[in-house]
Amino acid sequence: MTRLKTLVKHREFSVFAMLILVALYLSFSNDYFLSQRNLMNVGRQGSVVAIVALGQALVIIARGIDLSVGSVVGLSAVCAAIVLQTTDSNILALAAGLGAGLSAGVLNGLMVTRFRINPFIATLGMLSIARGVALLMTGGIPVTFMGWAEVLGAGRVFDIPVSVILMIGLAILVHLIATRTVTGREIYAVGDNPKAARLAGIDTGRIRMVVFAFCGLLAGLGGIILAGNLASADPNLGMGYELDVIAAVILGGTALSGGRGSIIGVFIGAMLMALLNNAFVLLGISAYWQVVTKGLIIILAVGVDGLHRGDEAED
Repeated sequence: MTRLKTLVKHREFSVFAMLILVALYLSFSNDYFLSQRNLMNVGRQGSVVAIVALGQALVIIARGIDLSVGSVVGLSAVCAAIVLQTTDSNILALAAGLGAGLSAGVLNGLMVTRFRINPFIATLGMLSIARGVALLMTGGIPVTFMGWAEVLGAGRVFDIPVSVILMIGLAILVHLIATRTVTGREIYAVGDNPKAARLAGIDTGRIRMVVFAFCGLLAGLGGIILAGNLASADPNLGMGYELDVIAAVILGGTALSGGRGSIIGVFIGAMLMALLNNAFVLLGISAYWQVVTKGLIIILAVGVDGLHRGDEAED
C-alpha cells in the first residue's frame, strides 16, 4: 500500500494514467483510433515535439528556458533544403540543418552565460531572429526537400516510422545522460542551486552552454524530420511548436524553477500532447480549441506542481 501511494505521488504516474484514460476513451468513441495507421500517425506526429522536448527539458532543469525552438525548427529545415538544392549532397544538407540548430543553441548559450541576458529575453529574441532569417533566405516561399530527409520524416522500418525509432532511441540516450553521467548530475545541481553548484567546483557557465547547444541541435533534427515528412521546407515550419514543447516538458513533471525533472515524464508528456491533438481531429473538435487546451494544460500542470511542492515544504 505504501509503495502504491509513493508511485501515485510521482508525476510520471499521473501523466501516464491520463494518457491511458484518453486512449481508452478514444478507443470506445472512435473505431479508427486503434487502427495501426492511426497509432503510427500519432507516434510520427508526436516524435518531433518529443525530440525537441528532450533538449528543452535539460535547459529547464538547468534553470533556463528556450522559447526559440519553434523558429529554429523552421530555420534548420530551410538551411538543409537550400544546401541540398545547391550541392545535391544529402550529407552536407543534414550537416547544414543540424549545424543551424546547433549554432542557434550556442548563440542562446552565449547570450545567457557571457552577456548575462535573461534566458527568456535571449531566446525570445532568437525566436524572432531565426524566423526572420528563414524568411529572408526563402523569400517566404517553401523549398522542396527530398533525399535522406524524406527517410527520416516519412520512412519506415518494419512498418514503424523512422522518426518514432529516433525518438525512442534519443529518449533512452538522454535519460541515461541525465541519470547515469557526471554531466547529468551537474545539470540537476546547477538547476537546484547555482551558487552551491559553483562553490562545489561545477562550471555553471559550461553546463548552461551545453544544454542550450544540445537543445538547438535537437531542434535542428526536429526541423529536418518535419520537413522530410512534408517533402518541403517552409520558413514558417515549427511555428507555435515552442508551446507544444514546453507543455510536454511541464506536463511531464519538470519544474520551471529548475533542478527537478524526469526524461521519462517528458516523453510521456509529449505522447499525451500528440494523443490530445489526435483526439481533436478524430472527434471533429475545432482546431482553435487545441490552442486553448494547450494553454490550460500548462497552467494546470504548473499549478499542480506548485501545490505539490507546497505540500512537500509543509511535510
